[in-house]
Amino acid sequence: MSEVPFKRDEVKSFRFVRCSFDAQTGAAKLVYAFDDGPEMTETVTYPGAPFALDDTKSKAVEAALRLLHLVAGVSYYKAAVPAEIRVESYGIDAETAAFLETVYVNGLGEFAYRNGLNLHGRIRFPHADSPAAAPAPPLGLREHALVAIGGGKDSLVSIEALRSAGVAQTVTWIGGSQLIAACAARTGLPTLNIGRALAPELFELNRQGAYNGHIPVTAVNSAIMVLAALLAGADQVVFSNERSASYGSLIPGTGEVNHQWSKGWAFESALGDYVQKHIAGDLHYYSLLRPFSELAVARQFARNAHYDRHFSSCNRNFHILGERPVNRWCGMCPKCHFVFLALAPFMPKTRLVGIFGRNLLDDPAQTAGYDALLEYQDHKPFECVGEGKESRAAMAALGERPEWKEDALVARFNREIRPQLVAGELRIEPLLSIDDEHRIPAALWEKLREAFAA
Repeated sequence: MSEVPFKRDEVKSFRFVRCSFDAQTGAAKLVYAFDDGPEMTETVTYPGAPFALDDTKSKAVEAALRLLHLVAGVSYYKAAVPAEIRVESYGIDAETAAFLETVYVNGLGEFAYRNGLNLHGRIRFPHADSPAAAPAPPLGLREHALVAIGGGKDSLVSIEALRSAGVAQTVTWIGGSQLIAACAARTGLPTLNIGRALAPELFELNRQGAYNGHIPVTAVNSAIMVLAALLAGADQVVFSNERSASYGSLIPGTGEVNHQWSKGWAFESALGDYVQKHIAGDLHYYSLLRPFSELAVARQFARNAHYDRHFSSCNRNFHILGERPVNRWCGMCPKCHFVFLALAPFMPKTRLVGIFGRNLLDDPAQTAGYDALLEYQDHKPFECVGEGKESRAAMAALGERPEWKEDALVARFNREIRPQLVAGELRIEPLLSIDDEHRIPAALWEKLREAFAA
């Protein structure tokens, strides 16, 4: 790191310096800098090297590498959010610039809100005025899915659905999580663990007062996996984002802020279209769970006990407390609160309490957390959780069941909150409906629809 101190508010420009991919080692190098400051190099390492790339695939890999360079830059750009962006070792067209501006402005929505910033109109990617390039050709990719696994219930539902449909798949994750590795091993399927090392200079900038906060992680991981699919010769990159990811938290005086924007439909459709037009005509990027609500996914997960002792959706396990493979649920965070509530209508109480090690709905100390999920005197948490109407419907269903209705938070819901709500809006069944807004290949969709509707 340079001895010159980092002065966040004096930074004038953010530079995409260069990017490279070594087919012999599988290492992608992504280089960034602020003004004339030191270079920051992120490294993404793809197992399976050396990779044999013909001319056509080399062009696709180069296009995917540039996309990754541009999208992953959000982790560094946010440190100072300067007004000028410079792309130095290659040019981008107007369509790419517009896509990136959408990703940065929306993907940094929560970051901007928490830091008191307005990024609308501020983020501008320079681009050439030349005509758009011809659409990317198909590469003859084999029918195979790289499926992102995060260790939670959603990706496991996707993996089992693809298995039932007879789709060959490789369970894929990024980084060194032991929890995710153990969950991936439990699937019994081929696995791919991609390495990602952030530039160490970024942590020094944070120490010196850089802006910090939430970034669109799914956008970055998606770009990493698009390149991985090309290297593996696979024709599908599959995520597991359900339809509620498209809806954010409504903040009084601010409007909607979506913590999980890059898990939403707007990002999925934009990236999917971009990949097929600019990278490979036969590479399909989609979320297998897009047509379904969180409750529909929870119902599907509850049908299979194979992962009860192996999955965890608790973000504190991954970020705050350090990994604790023995104890997979902190029991205090919004993800724990929501997953417990979403699963409760669909599995025996003893099984659910066994998974979590405690009954979260019989703990008055959890009142504020559940009020936020219910959007009762609070807004939806900045977390990957379902819509308020899903939480209210699940709680209402429990309020009618003898085994649940005496528990502290369920009894309070019946007593204080339910009388203020419209009875017809508290039914689970309408929330289990299936949407047609998705990018799932047609043949697979027919099989998936039947499995979920059963």
